[in-house]
Amino acid sequence: MTSAHVIALDAMGGDRAPEIVVAGANVARVRYPDTQFRLFGQREKLEKLLKRFPKLDGVSEIIDAEMVIEPDMKPSQALRRGGKSSMRMAIDDVKMGKASGVVSAGNTGALMAMAKLALRTLPGINRPAIASTFPTQRGQSVMLDLGANIDCDADNLVQFAVMGAAFARSIQGQRRPIVGLLNVGSEESKGHEEIRRAAEILRNAELPLEFYGFVEGNDITEGTVDVVVADGFSGNIALKTAEGTASMYSDFLRATFRRSLFSKLGYWLAKPALNALKNRVDPRQYNGGMFLGLNGVAVKSHGGTDAQGYANAIGFAVDMLTQGFNEKVIKDVELLGQFSGVPVEAVNS
Repeated sequence: MTSAHVIALDAMGGDRAPEIVVAGANVARVRYPDTQFRLFGQREKLEKLLKRFPKLDGVSEIIDAEMVIEPDMKPSQALRRGGKSSMRMAIDDVKMGKASGVVSAGNTGALMAMAKLALRTLPGINRPAIASTFPTQRGQSVMLDLGANIDCDADNLVQFAVMGAAFARSIQGQRRPIVGLLNVGSEESKGHEEIRRAAEILRNAELPLEFYGFVEGNDITEGTVDVVVADGFSGNIALKTAEGTASMYSDFLRATFRRSLFSKLGYWLAKPALNALKNRVDPRQYNGGMFLGLNGVAVKSHGGTDAQGYANAIGFAVDMLTQGFNEKVIKDVELLGQFSGVPVEAVNS
């Protein structure tokens, strides 16, 4: 394979795998014509599916993997038993340099555990973080960590800020992203000691970002900052609350328009505007949780997404590679090390 980017796909991961994985790869093939794919999974199933997409077949290679990581398998079990699984083999493909990045819609905990073990972290990064984008009143923003690290100290939060800013520069094209720390209040005296210390470091360090200070929950959807930094506990709760609220209002809206004949008439009159709203908040556009801080590109797709959503997850991986995301993180961590006086090599030792 000689393409600019080769993406390893865990073809058996996800609620509707491998059908959605193959269909999503075909959509991504059109968007990113220089990309090629290595599909890990049950060969017989994949060969049948690829026959539907001859052009995708021409830029794909199947690597047989009979074992599948189940959605309810614990990360520790996946590490012990999943060496020959489609997920682990796809990750190892990146480790061995056969692929540039990996995408999976499978078990999140298992994917993080396997990717961290196989790929390790970048120099100067203690822990990887899960990041994603989501819509705001001003466009879209980046948020991390979304669940990989429950307890975080100041250094972890600062490293998340560095990675989140690098991601915003790479994916969203922002020269100096505005970064905020999620807290219980905007005042400098609010929050626990670690988040206050992280704020002090970010306020004084010379990094390619603008530090806003503390932000609260309402600032997330208002788009007050480009990057929202949180520990994995707070970040995951904030994300799930936002998703649940959006789903609730969607259900309310559907129920309201079904209430009477006049409501149904109102729906038809408002349909163009409602379709525009639907497209604006379509979760498929934001599908893909990036595992930032790993020595390789790894993207987690939502398990229940469709082909368009899976293609967007592949797109995140391709964009991270094209924009040299990891190289930006390494450079920014070096700047942070110069500020703190701690050599990058010493951080992971």
